[in-house]
Amino acid sequence: MPDRQETRRLIGKPAPFVSAFIEAVDSAIRTQQPHHAMSATQRAWLAFCVTAVLVTNSVCWARFERASLGMYALAALSWMFRHSKIPWDQLLVASVRVILQHHDLTSGSLVVDDTDNQRAKSAQALAHLYKLRDKDSGGYIWGQSLVFLVLVTAKISLPVGFVFYQPAPELSAWYKKDKTLRKLRVPKAQRPCKPAPNPRYPTKQQLALHLLEAFKAHYPDIKVSCITADALYGTAPFVDGASALFGGVHVISQIRSNQHLRIGKREQHVADYFASHPGTPHRIRIRGGAAVVATVGSARLYICSHHTKRLIVAIKYAEEEAYRYLIASDLSWRTLDVVQGQTLRWLVEVFIQDWKSHEGWAQLTKQPGEEGARHSVIVGLLVDHSLFVHPDQQHQLKNNLPAYTVGSLRAHVQVECLVDVLDELVSSDEPQEKLTRFATALHEVFAFSRSKKHMIQRQLGRLEPTPSLKYRAREVMRNIPVMS
Repeated sequence: MPDRQETRRLIGKPAPFVSAFIEAVDSAIRTQQPHHAMSATQRAWLAFCVTAVLVTNSVCWARFERASLGMYALAALSWMFRHSKIPWDQLLVASVRVILQHHDLTSGSLVVDDTDNQRAKSAQALAHLYKLRDKDSGGYIWGQSLVFLVLVTAKISLPVGFVFYQPAPELSAWYKKDKTLRKLRVPKAQRPCKPAPNPRYPTKQQLALHLLEAFKAHYPDIKVSCITADALYGTAPFVDGASALFGGVHVISQIRSNQHLRIGKREQHVADYFASHPGTPHRIRIRGGAAVVATVGSARLYICSHHTKRLIVAIKYAEEEAYRYLIASDLSWRTLDVVQGQTLRWLVEVFIQDWKSHEGWAQLTKQPGEEGARHSVIVGLLVDHSLFVHPDQQHQLKNNLPAYTVGSLRAHVQVECLVDVLDELVSSDEPQEKLTRFATALHEVFAFSRSKKHMIQRQLGRLEPTPSLKYRAREVMRNIPVMS
């Protein structure tokens, strides 16, 4: 059944700013690799798909067909996605180059984060599915997990890389069995050993390092000021590896409260150390915006699992009861600068929320297979990039004004596409005839669907007593024992 809002989601042709953006992306591909350039048909198809995602908030060929009133057929759209030799591997790289050049961006911070997306239990054809831990309920869900790399600059924040994550099957089986044996209080010596790492299934930390390595290779002229990530990436291999990739760049992450420190010749938990060395109140400007008061303490201490000293920052905001503990690889940074750098990590969460809510991924994006999953994400990220060249957004950024939200820009594109359809209808030579064809197409696309709630033309059944069974019912009632 079509969405009741879909009558407002019509596309006559790709949005002009999207078509110009796709042309710029193709030019960037031709500059680097001329033999991977897109044809005119491929560019037109991609521009329509990016516009259709903005209008329908999905990557769904059926919705695209309805939005175009049959101008683009479902089968043709799907065939292009599956079989056309579009240079998918170069699209995202070229798109980032276009945005960097368009807005004259030469430096920024890199933020790493991962996100999960729930899928139906019946989903089998989708790639990279596995049982995920649900943070809200504490239970498990069926879904996909991705690791993102986002570039945060003084002007904009844009996604520059992604990769799907999936744990090794043998490792998942071992965790499940080990958990069962732990509940049975089986000694560790009698439990199976943890399986060796499988190179076919890299960890999230390894995937993040691959994304950072690819970013450096594709955009060597971008100066990276620091790299930030959450506690999952607060391991020595990631912190040291990420810092070394960019010539010793500063890496900010988090560690657990029970992480071991070495104080002199004795070891101590991070939480225990800062319990006896409490912080002091400081005014902190969150992401260059409003100032808040937070309790902050710091020390340069030896972390046992990292085998080196790190700058450790304990921070607790006014509404929080417990400290969180940041680590910084560069000991020459000031404490408050580390805190300020870590606040940038929140921006990747805003991007992920926009991507899921307004750029099609979580709304009817069910392209099967590994290529289908990856290409769908690329289309969604092209949607995000295209909004940076939207005329109204460009005006804001050029005049150093606050950028518009993705949701408001998408609503504006919906209105623009609808107005274009109506303008073409009104300005035609024979508007009455075109209106008739337009109305006919609308009725064909938004046809009535049959309800399953009502019983008309169905067998309701014989809902009444049977006369021949009333004597049997009497006998049954007579044989009921009387309770004393």
